[in-house]
Amino acid sequence: MLEAIRLWLDAIRRNHALEHATVAVLLARRGPTRLAGRATAGGFVIIADIDGAEVAGAAHEALRRLRAGEASLATSPLCGTTIAVGAGLCALAATLVLATGSPWTRLPNAFTAAALASVAGQPAGRWVQQHVTTLADHGEVEIVGVRTLLGRVHRVETRGPAGR
Repeated sequence: MLEAIRLWLDAIRRNHALEHATVAVLLARRGPTRLAGRATAGGFVIIADIDGAEVAGAAHEALRRLRAGEASLATSPLCGTTIAVGAGLCALAATLVLATGSPWTRLPNAFTAAALASVAGQPAGRWVQQHVTTLADHGEVEIVGVRTLLGRVHRVETRGPAGR
């Protein structure tokens, strides 16, 4: 049971990394583009006004580059993980500071603590991505299909280790 859960989580982490790498390839090719992504155990979705063939090409290039060792493509400063980690650190820092000190210094100290936590949020978010929410090892992963739904929702389907 635990092994099945670990395999499922690893599949999501690999697809999250492949989603990031695909977004990086698309942004490098197109420049600033409005898009969003979401990973699952069976692949990932890119939501954008982009042709499905372009998404498929970017996904295949991203997979090739991850297999070649470009692990840095697996993390992204645009990821929701980084935003959530930064927001959590800001909230924690402000809450801790607001609970201490004199009433006259609490608010300015809370702003200072939140600002410092905000700066720490980017590297902390990257660390969480690298060690918790993504997995750059794509040796046995393959893209088995890319479907476009509703014109702008692109589903990239993958299969990974052990036929998952």
